[in-house]
Amino acid sequence: MVFKWTYHASRVVFGSWWLFSGLMHFLWPDIQPLGDEPAAIAFTKALMASGLFDWIKVIEVVLGVTMLLNRAIPLTILALVPLNIVIIYWNFVLDTGAVEWTFGALSIVFNAILVWPWRRYFWPLFVWRGVPDYTLEPGFAEAAGGPRT
Repeated sequence: MVFKWTYHASRVVFGSWWLFSGLMHFLWPDIQPLGDEPAAIAFTKALMASGLFDWIKVIEVVLGVTMLLNRAIPLTILALVPLNIVIIYWNFVLDTGAVEWTFGALSIVFNAILVWPWRRYFWPLFVWRGVPDYTLEPGFAEAAGGPRT
């Protein structure tokens, strides 16, 4: 029961964090952190110049909303992974410092808490040699743990 509340609290905090981070870019672009170290600043400016940063921020908004609504969480988790890898790298390697390390560590903790209740959805992804299904059936019953019809 305690973990259930920890999960929901983390989901709300993490989802709010992502929603704010994404919206901040569009609503208050002047406060967008670029970093303190030259590598972090160059990396962030390159993302902005390429136009990719806008798409990242749109994805952050969408993922923040899905986390806050507690909907499509397995898909949300999968979408979070590549963004979080970059964010964690940015915080631990490109722009080091106490605040950055704290945010990097919190990213790892929140991700772990978010993933844990949904872990059974992800174990099938680690099948080394699976059996492909070439039918046109959607396969939802099997994925949801139900019988195959």
